[in-house]
Amino acid sequence: MLLAVVALTPFLGAAIPLLAIRHGRNFCAIATGAVTLIALVLLLSGAPAVYRGEVLAWSVPWLPMIGLSLSFFLDGLGLFFAALILGMGLLIILYARYYLSSKDPLGLFYFYLLLFQGAMVGIVLSNNILLLLVFWELTSLTSFLLIGYWRELPASRQGARMALIVTGGGGLALIAGMLMLGHIAGSYEITDILQRGDVIRSSPLLVPTLLLILGGAFTKSAQFPFHFWLPHAMAAPTPVSAYLHSATMVKAGLFLMARLWPVFAPTEVWFLIVAPVGLVTMLIGAWIALFKDDLKALLAFSTVSHLGLTTMLFGIGTPLAAVAAVFHILNHATFKAALFMSAGIIDHEAGTRDIRRLGGLLTLMPITATLSLIAAASMAGIPFFNGFLSKEMMLEETAHTVYAGIVWLFPVVATIAALLSAAYSFRFAISTFFGPPRDDYPHRPHDPPLGMWLPVAILIVPVAAIGILPALTAGPIVERTALAVVGGPLPDYKLAIWHGLTPALFMSLIALVGGAILFAFYRTADQIRLAFPRPEAKRIYDSVISALVNGSRSIIEVTHNGSLPRYAGVIIGTIVAVGLVGFMDAPHEAGARATIPMSLPAVVAWIVLAAICVALLFWHRERLFALILTSGVGLIVSLLFVQFSAPDLALTQISVDVVTTILLLLALNLLPKTTPAETDMAGRLGRGGLAAAVGLGVGALAYAILTRDFQTISDYHLAEAKPGGGGTNVVNVILVDFRGFDTFGEIIVLGIAAITIFALLDNALRGAAAKTLESIRHPLQSKDAHPLILVVATRILLPLALTVAVFIFLRGHNEPGGGFIAGLIVAVALIMQYLASGFAWAAQRARIDSQAMIGAGVAIAGLAGLASLFFGWPFLTSTYTHVNLPLIGEIEIASAVAFDFGVFLTVVGVVMLSLAQISRVEERAEREPVPKGPMDVLLRQGRIVSPNNGSR
Repeated sequence: MLLAVVALTPFLGAAIPLLAIRHGRNFCAIATGAVTLIALVLLLSGAPAVYRGEVLAWSVPWLPMIGLSLSFFLDGLGLFFAALILGMGLLIILYARYYLSSKDPLGLFYFYLLLFQGAMVGIVLSNNILLLLVFWELTSLTSFLLIGYWRELPASRQGARMALIVTGGGGLALIAGMLMLGHIAGSYEITDILQRGDVIRSSPLLVPTLLLILGGAFTKSAQFPFHFWLPHAMAAPTPVSAYLHSATMVKAGLFLMARLWPVFAPTEVWFLIVAPVGLVTMLIGAWIALFKDDLKALLAFSTVSHLGLTTMLFGIGTPLAAVAAVFHILNHATFKAALFMSAGIIDHEAGTRDIRRLGGLLTLMPITATLSLIAAASMAGIPFFNGFLSKEMMLEETAHTVYAGIVWLFPVVATIAALLSAAYSFRFAISTFFGPPRDDYPHRPHDPPLGMWLPVAILIVPVAAIGILPALTAGPIVERTALAVVGGPLPDYKLAIWHGLTPALFMSLIALVGGAILFAFYRTADQIRLAFPRPEAKRIYDSVISALVNGSRSIIEVTHNGSLPRYAGVIIGTIVAVGLVGFMDAPHEAGARATIPMSLPAVVAWIVLAAICVALLFWHRERLFALILTSGVGLIVSLLFVQFSAPDLALTQISVDVVTTILLLLALNLLPKTTPAETDMAGRLGRGGLAAAVGLGVGALAYAILTRDFQTISDYHLAEAKPGGGGTNVVNVILVDFRGFDTFGEIIVLGIAAITIFALLDNALRGAAAKTLESIRHPLQSKDAHPLILVVATRILLPLALTVAVFIFLRGHNEPGGGFIAGLIVAVALIMQYLASGFAWAAQRARIDSQAMIGAGVAIAGLAGLASLFFGWPFLTSTYTHVNLPLIGEIEIASAVAFDFGVFLTVVGVVMLSLAQISRVEERAEREPVPKGPMDVLLRQGRIVSPNNGSR
């Protein structure tokens, strides 16, 4: 349970900053930091067990049928990354408090940050790969919000979109790869997968599975050719850059490769793909970084390079390379986060990040300069700083790596990349801080307040401490993490400054000296670079996106032209084609089940039904007549239900038919009398042929089913309705118990449909749409809008109808009825009040808002389902009991009544909301004032009042 609390704490506390900001920025930062600190403390409480070699685990089923569970586990790797995420998060929270201006919504920033933090912690603690995928996609969504935090800036919006598209696309590949991995392993639990490495490696699906998984990892960790998105994400505020691109988002891909290292690293395909991709990324990122003038852009491409370095180490596939990769993740997180924050400080205080406009800041910003120079020295790989140690280990591993029989490839390319890394580090440090102060800074530079440089100083401590005493400060962390990565014993190694005269030492000297020389001749190198063509990844990306958009637009213009008949034709035609294929491939035998004899009423009903359908073919353009004919179809179908002993269905059919007919009549009043004439004979014949095919197909399918014996679930429902659901009305028990979840979804859909009608028709009450009502209004109107006889009859029938509805509702569990039918009866009774007495009169007497009624109905139905969870039963499980009441006797009380009441309220609310909105539109479209009373002839003190307010 501890691990679940750690993973969910940032999510649970995400709303706190939105509320805390009301009490000031300091209080908001403290409250946000408290959420992260709680999660970190809970995490570290499990550290002693992990360092004793234990693996903490917790799991509870979520969707066991598909293998998804809320499953978490904590080993050395998970502890390392989770502590890095939460610890760095605390520093970012402090830094952001002083970095963001008072105009920036700090509470919203912290809200996004905690959501992202929770997603990252979820990734590194997940023991179920399906759960990991959920958190993985959450990181893409929340990073989109963080990168686009300054949404008023075009660069910020574009960077957020680019990151989402690239990482989201990789996420789709990862989903496919993880599903294949779970299929091969026979389990979606990571601990099981790690134990079944032999099975996975021997599978014929190994290569496609690995490629898909690496697609997700490479896009998330900005590996070539997907490296271009990360620098453009630098448009985000610096706290986001420092967090996402040092310890969190871009490290997710590295974590995934580390987690699955024991499974894939022993394979040759892993080495052949991962190692060269990392090497190329390391080289390209370092080369581009050297020539960037924006401090954050330089650091962004250097991040790409260092991510490539770590990927290459994992790809080499040896345990020592994995140790070096883990060590560099730790070192890179510390010095790179410090450098990003320093770049933000310079931008914040000097007003620019352009190296060409900087220089001489050492004397103007001594604290910032000192901290930045230490971090830059570590990035360059200078001795006595932590970056030097992991760089040495990297060079040592490449010195013994042979790729495709080429001995020199990896050591030479790695040395060149290290040389470029030293060069851009020298440029960052010297061009920014050394030299004489300038007099043209946008702002007068000075050191920031304590809250901005303190997080940088805290990060510099491990940069120096690990560089001087690596075995003491970082040894246990690296060892425990590497053991979890390798999944077995580690070879002998030593974290030390001096390893003797090794190839790595000479490669490092070449890199440092060469980097210094390259920096000294930077202008010459830049001119040489400019002399050659330079493919721009962003231009390629923009071209691809533009081509995809244009291609999609062309397809949409052809296929999505707004023609509903065309859409319906494609869908129905596809159904017919699929059904025909199934029919042709199946054996054809006559059914053995005897048919029942025909009765005269049934024959008459079917003849009438056929006549109505034929009549619709000829008079379908007459909207009113077509509506009357379709109502006749509903009546015939309800008689069919009665014949086959389905009174519930008959009642529902008649009630729905009455309600929909009345609502459609109101709607038809605002539409032309006829539909547009169809002049395309070929189209008419095609649609007619398709309709005939569908009719014949459905008829043949019904006949085939009715003439064959087969086992259905009906026997179970009939047998269990009373003992399981407490009711003898099987249909109602199915709706509120056996298939209650379906009913719950249906009433939600009903509510959404009613709110959609409300929103669409609300637009017709104003603007250009309102002006068109006059033109479509039929000129002939009734002179007696509210007939007296109808008014009196509906008033008398209203209490009777409500009584019938109550009776139908209460008996629904054992006799034909229920909440749905009762709701329709109430709806019909209320509709008649609107028709007879007018919208204004009825609306004034409505005491309950229709939208509130819909919400209450859905809420009551949902709460009725949730109540069963408190008793250890699944959602919507019902129960019943019998009680004795005085004078009444024994009655049955079923919990499903509450659910049915929710259905009742939703149905009434849906119908009344639709009716009210249509009525408002009708009233707006009237050419003459609508009488506000219940009848056209108004009475005042016993005297008839004429329309002109005179009396007689």
